[in-house]
Amino acid sequence: MTESPRNAMDPAEETQIGRGGPRDLFSKFDPLIEERQALLDTGVRDPFAIVMDEVLSPTLAIIKGKETILLGTYNYMGMTFDPDVVAAGKQALDEFGAGTTGSRVLNGTYQGHKACEDALKDFYGTRHAMVFSTGYQANLGLMSTIAGKEDYIILDADSHASIYDGCALGNAQIVRFRHNSVEDLEKRLRRLPAEGGRLVVLEGVYSMLGDIAPLKEMVEVSKRHGAMVAVDEAHGMGFFGKNGRGVFEEAGVEDQVDFVVGTFSKSVGTVGGFIVSNHPKFEVLRLVCRPYVFTASLPPSVVATAATSIRKLKDAGAKREHLWKNSRRLHQGLRQLGFDLATEDAQSAIIAVLLPDQEATVRMWQALIEQGLYVNMARPPATPAGMYLLRCSLCADHTDEQVGQILEMFAAAGRATGCIS
Repeated sequence: MTESPRNAMDPAEETQIGRGGPRDLFSKFDPLIEERQALLDTGVRDPFAIVMDEVLSPTLAIIKGKETILLGTYNYMGMTFDPDVVAAGKQALDEFGAGTTGSRVLNGTYQGHKACEDALKDFYGTRHAMVFSTGYQANLGLMSTIAGKEDYIILDADSHASIYDGCALGNAQIVRFRHNSVEDLEKRLRRLPAEGGRLVVLEGVYSMLGDIAPLKEMVEVSKRHGAMVAVDEAHGMGFFGKNGRGVFEEAGVEDQVDFVVGTFSKSVGTVGGFIVSNHPKFEVLRLVCRPYVFTASLPPSVVATAATSIRKLKDAGAKREHLWKNSRRLHQGLRQLGFDLATEDAQSAIIAVLLPDQEATVRMWQALIEQGLYVNMARPPATPAGMYLLRCSLCADHTDEQVGQILEMFAAAGRATGCIS
């Protein structure tokens, strides 16, 4: 006799659900399922299910047998294939094995984890550094731990999901202010009661539109109202500021920012996250921060690649200069072609091409991938309501020739789809 699969639903149970019994927990996703299926029925590829069959370099991959320029990977400084970085990972894999099988507070701290934290302290010029298994967990950990139920977290309305999720996990009272509005931030701070701690959470670069925060003014307002400040530099680390520390360095507010949160999955070229700080009591977070305490630590090979990459980023001035050249050229070229861009000029390595609706965005994305150019398609809720865009993230390893090819592909795809004339 053949047994039914363990998780299969009995036909009687299925009928009961259909007759007003317990609701199928997946039913709330039905509109999204139907929308996605309708999209795929038009014959387009799924923009959110691309498979890289082979990665040739930071800027090239094979997708469905076709060599494709990568313009949507966040590999800003091209460190994924750096020979020194790769060699460090291979050596650590041979010497320490594939993983730690433990938390940082138990058996999961190897000398490589401390070396990675030392590299971060040197890079940022701070006394403390704490490495997490992902950048998401770094934000989750700080937001959920640092502020209690009598305290306030004040955050930009366009903050990353990891920041919002960290706030939801904790007990603090949450106050939002309008995106990048210094005036609204000050108004919200002024309205808070005198008692209770407060943390203002900002991002150097906002990942959807590629715009930067007015950190100098925002930090000044925050400090005037007695708030601590955390800045997420996930998309600014590596190429903003003299030392590549981020927008907060370029804004000249390093000595006023209490916490810098970041990730290894962008400019560093691997995976992981971190918080750096000069606060004298910072180390207690290792004992009370649940996303740090209750998860396995990064594999030795990963922290070895991260430490090597971070040390090289400190002296990557030529790469930073080339990345900025690429960004300004692409931004100007797309604007000249007639595309609507999210920012007036190139503010970061992210350039967002705005399109009128989902249909136009998908058609444009499809036309680009067929030509051999991969970009990110973004839609609500990742973007503000009603906003659809193609997000381009440049790399310091994109050659002048590749940037020219990218502009040619956008021109051809834009005209073929009617997105530009």
